[in-house]
Amino acid sequence: MNIDKVVMIVDEKFCFLEETLLTVRKTSVFFPGDGFIVYDPQGMLLFRFDSYGPDSKPKDELVLMDSSGKCLLTLLRKKPSLYQRWEGYRGDKADNQNSIFSVSRSSIIGRSRLMIEVHGDVSEEYQIEGSYPRRCCTVYKTCVENASRKILPVARIKRKVDPSTCVMLGKDVFLLCLEPGFDSAFAMGLVLILDQMYGDDAKQAGTIP
Repeated sequence: MNIDKVVMIVDEKFCFLEETLLTVRKTSVFFPGDGFIVYDPQGMLLFRFDSYGPDSKPKDELVLMDSSGKCLLTLLRKKPSLYQRWEGYRGDKADNQNSIFSVSRSSIIGRSRLMIEVHGDVSEEYQIEGSYPRRCCTVYKTCVENASRKILPVARIKRKVDPSTCVMLGKDVFLLCLEPGFDSAFAMGLVLILDQMYGDDAKQAGTIP
């Protein structure tokens, strides 16, 4: 699938013109799974997220940083919320700053999807299907063409295979696969939210949710 334009939501410099595979690794700097580091296809550090906490309780604020530690995206859990709603803000959130996107479950009864609404001059909708605990899910963009509604894949999370041994690596290392032009910082923000909502809980290993 080719995107006919750059989908800039966080920062245009993180929108790659070719299909891109990013390597995402859960870190254990102080405690197991206390953060994430993300590498580009050349092995250079692209993003990082640090939590610095020993407990595995859900967090209400997440900050995605670039390689230098600059805040790119602030993610806030909205409370109370039966739909586990999250909102994303560009950079460090300031007072009265509007969110650039929101993520929520479309339903709390029966099978449903995670829905993403992007705010701004041109609103966009996305949805996520699959199983994050199994590192197998897809982000779809909702499009309307010729009066018909379509969904097009723009990003995927999948397990990584060691090219030298052909052995599948553990779930702490996985790939974030991006279609051309899709904002990788936005995609990684969605990964952080998925990790908070579903983690590695085997009970959550079915489809979302």
